[in-house]
Amino acid sequence: MSDAPEVNRGPVVTPVRVVIALCLGAPFVAMLWVGSYAKTDPTLAGIPFFYWYQMLWVLISTLLTMTAYKLWQRDQRARAAQKGGASK
Repeated sequence: MSDAPEVNRGPVVTPVRVVIALCLGAPFVAMLWVGSYAKTDPTLAGIPFFYWYQMLWVLISTLLTMTAYKLWQRDQRARAAQKGGASK
């Protein structure tokens, strides 16, 4: 066995991290499932569904990535506070 001290970092998979993974994975699933948006109707201002759906996902992906980042920051701050509080 190693002589390194045992460090309790808490669980690796937490509900917050699952939400982060869903936020980051949703755009990939939406874009890779081409059969769901490979059509022309309905049109929006004359733009076929195929195109405006993808452009809408650019905005949605931005919001989901920002959400994931903010959740990650909060998770890291909580872990740092927990680590600091446990060592005192």
